[in-house]
Amino acid sequence: MLKVLHKNSQVCILFLIMLLFNSACTNQVADEPNKADRIKLVSDDGKPYIGFVLDTLKEERWYKDKALFEEKVVQMGGQVKTLAANGLDDIQIKQAELLIQEGADVLVVVPHNAEISGKIVEMAHKAGVKVISYDRLIKNSKVDYYISFDNEKVGELQASEVVKKVSKGNFAYIGGAESDNNAVLFREGAMKVIQPLIDKGDIKIVYDQYTDEWKPETAQENMQSALQQNSNQIDAVIAANDGTAGGVINALSSAGLSGNIPVSGQDAELMGVKRIVEGTQTMTVYKPITLLAEKVAEVAVKAAKGEKVATDRTVNNGEIDVPSILLDPIAVTKNNIKDTVIKDGYLTEEELYKK
Repeated sequence: MLKVLHKNSQVCILFLIMLLFNSACTNQVADEPNKADRIKLVSDDGKPYIGFVLDTLKEERWYKDKALFEEKVVQMGGQVKTLAANGLDDIQIKQAELLIQEGADVLVVVPHNAEISGKIVEMAHKAGVKVISYDRLIKNSKVDYYISFDNEKVGELQASEVVKKVSKGNFAYIGGAESDNNAVLFREGAMKVIQPLIDKGDIKIVYDQYTDEWKPETAQENMQSALQQNSNQIDAVIAANDGTAGGVINALSSAGLSGNIPVSGQDAELMGVKRIVEGTQTMTVYKPITLLAEKVAEVAVKAAKGEKVATDRTVNNGEIDVPSILLDPIAVTKNNIKDTVIKDGYLTEEELYKK
């Protein structure tokens, strides 16, 4: 009798599993969410629900953005859910779809791929959800708002600080991921400073390469190639962020050149600013993330409530002139660390100067 019951129980469990599996499969092939079939799954109904879709949490700075953004949304009476795709486009699209299905009023997206992320905007708009492009611009789409820093200015600051150190010779450019529109803008900004010196014959760009996925190890390989191709005769390096700068400096160190060649950076990451203190990195660009995260949170909650959002310019993304807010970046060198990142509480003296 017990054996029969046990066997019947197994059959029932198997039947339930099959039902769940079939249901899951049906959901996977369902049409994209539309306004009619969205269900609010989060708590505190009535509060604006903001979905934060991050590219990655593999880099130090994005933890800061996440914490600051979430805190400000809650402070303004909203609720927020953050998902990170860690550099996988298909996952990022699925995460956006999930947040739309859960009833998000607004999606805030840090796109991994500027082109592919247009799919998120299309899905969201079909469901009546607005999309804010955070820090990086989503290309070729009708994205509602773009809030970032002046990224051409970032590149100008990088090149300007390097040129203050070395204004003649062989330069290498180690960019970010070409799929990230910001990386393209950084290079354009840097070339505004460098091109006149190239035209004069003072500077020669002997190596110019984007860095797939922004990976420091790829930047290191690129810098090793630059050194090999030029018999170590590199006089300066413009690196697009602190991660790529770290890879560049590792390559320079292996060649016995670390500290002798100016190297730019960006993001004011702890390790980048520590390298400035040590003298192996020339500068970084501080983009006060508190200002960015809080401004985006304010816009997101306003948009969720249907309130008017004031912008100060537009940026063309290949499809439309996107209403935009662009904040000012700040160059950080050894001379102004205390007046910038430390003064703002972004980094501490103990973190930077402890032995």
